[in-house]
Amino acid sequence: MIFTMNPFSELSDTIPAAVMQIYVVLMFALVVAGTILDMVHKKSATYFFENAEKAKKAGAKPLNGAQMGSIAIRTIAEDVLMSAEFCNPRRRVAHLLGMYGFVFFLVATVAMVFFYPASGAETPVFWPLLWHLGALMVCVGGFWFWFFIRVDVAAEGNPWFRIVRADLFILSLLATNLFGLIWSVLLAMGAQVLSSIFLVLFILASVVLFGGVLWSKFAHMFFKPAAAFQKRVAKADGSRDNLPKPADRTDPADRDRHSMELLKDAPLNMGLGIKRERPQHY
Repeated sequence: MIFTMNPFSELSDTIPAAVMQIYVVLMFALVVAGTILDMVHKKSATYFFENAEKAKKAGAKPLNGAQMGSIAIRTIAEDVLMSAEFCNPRRRVAHLLGMYGFVFFLVATVAMVFFYPASGAETPVFWPLLWHLGALMVCVGGFWFWFFIRVDVAAEGNPWFRIVRADLFILSLLATNLFGLIWSVLLAMGAQVLSSIFLVLFILASVVLFGGVLWSKFAHMFFKPAAAFQKRVAKADGSRDNLPKPADRTDPADRDRHSMELLKDAPLNMGLGIKRERPQHY
């Protein structure tokens, strides 16, 4: 069966397992190096820690260890595992498909390359199934996002084939998983020439994906959990990232301010507003 075959053990007939393992380690090293360079270039880590320290000093109430632990758990459960920052349900589902698919794909790749790389090795069915499932999930979520959800296409009327540098991550991610999937299927079918072509494309796409961290959004995924955690901390300790407290029209002091005069008699719930319809005004 195609989806239960370990493509890397079949590949070991022509490429030694040690070479594949070194390649995986190099890709990991590229991600680490690219992320560090990204931090140095954009000074994102410096900004994050300085902003966190500033917010801590501005906090109205200190948080104890139990409260910080609770915030960390909520951040992982909601912001990381469920991508709660996406209000659009379609965008969230597409993101979750891509995120979990990519995780499945990476974990299964490491398992098959490092533990079952030999030709004819009996690989547990779970790993190739997880690898193919992960690649399919990335393709479904990624192409759904690319053709139907992207803001500059859906709301601004740009053609779907318009490409900018910010698209490097999603395109290289899609190419890596799509070419890997096609390579595996062709390899299982015995199409040696075509499978070799897609193997080369798979390798090139993965080099761009993992080697292009400095120029793509790849490093962004490492900062999102930290930023989400800090945002929850700022809300809990009252510092609110140095932003003013939202006006509360049930509070007489807020309601009677000069700047609130036009809203004094307006209903508290004024409907959906701009969320009443999808953004299609290009």
